[in-house]
Amino acid sequence: MTDAFLPAPITARMRPAHSAGRRALLAGATAVAVLVSVPILAVAASVLQRGDGALSHLVQTVLGEIILNTLGLMVMVGAGTAIIGVGTAWLVTLCRFPGSRQLEWMLLLPLAMPAYIIGYAYTDALAFAGPVQSGLRALFGWGRADYWFPDIHNLPGVSLMLTLVLYPYVYILARAAFLDQSTCVLEAARTLGANPWAACLRVGLPMARPAIAAGVALALMEALADFGTVQYFGVTTFTTTIYRTWFGLGDRVAASQLATGLLAFVLVLVVMEFLARRGRRFGGGGRRHRMLAPLQLSAPKAAAAAVACALPVLLGFVLPVIALIRLHGDGGDPFFSERFLTFARNSFLLAGAAALIVVTAATLVAYAGRLAPGAATTAALRVASIGYAVPGTVIAVGILAALGAADHGLDAWTRATFGQGTGLLLSGTAVALLYAYLVRFLAVATGPVESGLHKIPGSLDAAARTLGANAGKVAVAIHAPMLRRSLLTAALLVFVDVLKELPATIIVRPFNFDTLAIRVYNLAADERLAQASTGALVIVAIGIVPVILLTRMIARDTRRGGRPD
Repeated sequence: MTDAFLPAPITARMRPAHSAGRRALLAGATAVAVLVSVPILAVAASVLQRGDGALSHLVQTVLGEIILNTLGLMVMVGAGTAIIGVGTAWLVTLCRFPGSRQLEWMLLLPLAMPAYIIGYAYTDALAFAGPVQSGLRALFGWGRADYWFPDIHNLPGVSLMLTLVLYPYVYILARAAFLDQSTCVLEAARTLGANPWAACLRVGLPMARPAIAAGVALALMEALADFGTVQYFGVTTFTTTIYRTWFGLGDRVAASQLATGLLAFVLVLVVMEFLARRGRRFGGGGRRHRMLAPLQLSAPKAAAAAVACALPVLLGFVLPVIALIRLHGDGGDPFFSERFLTFARNSFLLAGAAALIVVTAATLVAYAGRLAPGAATTAALRVASIGYAVPGTVIAVGILAALGAADHGLDAWTRATFGQGTGLLLSGTAVALLYAYLVRFLAVATGPVESGLHKIPGSLDAAARTLGANAGKVAVAIHAPMLRRSLLTAALLVFVDVLKELPATIIVRPFNFDTLAIRVYNLAADERLAQASTGALVIVAIGIVPVILLTRMIARDTRRGGRPD
């Protein structure tokens, strides 16, 4: 609805307020984008700085190993997540076998399991004194030197741990792409002589390639950002070397320059993902369509499909949870001890505050995209969303560098002006930690909020404005009730992500301020896995909540799409 169709008094009344609101939203979105970009720019600027010589030592000793390990991790995790994610999505979407309905949502359960926790669980289960080797010795009467058992504390082992918890990224997007493919294309291939499997391989799979590339890229970004698993497994990567350089060698410039190297790997992934989906559509059309009837598998093939889909759930969720429960029973922390409750309180307060701040910023950015569209808003939206692609270690280094420079500048100014310094006001405080979470997880909250806003037709806004309501009244009276589910979803996702987050927390946290994730990491580093299991179980239990929410959303969308039984 344009101003030409509105009565003159209404047009005169709404135009200034609307213009002022647009400017305020654009300014707010720009401010959020600046906040997100500052740590990343601080890391990039470290290339021009001179350190204490630690970087040259690292280049001569471990840089080659770091690069090879990083490339190896990307290759193994990328291949593993693609095979498991695409294979299981294909089977549960396009085939029918016993348990396929249940496995559709069970395959998402490993999302609730942080990689470092599954690493701790398998370390205990597969250790010499663990249940697996102890059972084998008891069953066959073996001694220590009578058998060989693989060691998982190496690059293939850590890649396997990451693959088991990251394949759902590929599974979700690949399954959505398969569900969105129309029956006409696949049936056309069938009429040309292709059997069902050949039609899916030659037509269905290539059509889903952009979605698969996006899922693999997300999984690889998470793998590059991992700290707890690679540190515990003794695999040298950029994240572990950044931490040791900063806190072990005390060379912050060298740590920032290493973070720049890790940022380069992330940039390559982003570019590759963009090129993979550029100019290609994820679905088969813009309207709803009938899907191809699922294939009814024969008994042997159905059994093989059921095993293939159940195995990732068993290895990625069920067995680690059983191992954690056993460890907790062997000597875990009491759930209601004062010490444990302190860690839990710190985690929940931090996650709750971060969820509130991040969702507020995401709502501001999303509203700017709706009410003040344009090149500036689009740029602000893209900048505000880049944080999720940046590893937490890089963000932590950038925030400490930026806030440290601000603190030192303010301290120097107050000393010169008032003769009294201020010290460090922001570095090493909860403010710095919340800032890190804002940068890291803003994109997580922006997605649900933007999706919710897109479902609200613009005609409602125009109708409210014709009745004299300004943008604020429209947001409170109309948008807020309709956005409630989206805002709660965004808050829940951020809450759980903050609860699980380790690298940024362990670097930026205030002194003597531990969360459940740090408690679990410290205990595992001291090989006190039984005590670590309690906090790990709490993190996993809370992580299941968004998985259940995601499962319901997928099920609702599937029903709306008219999927056949």
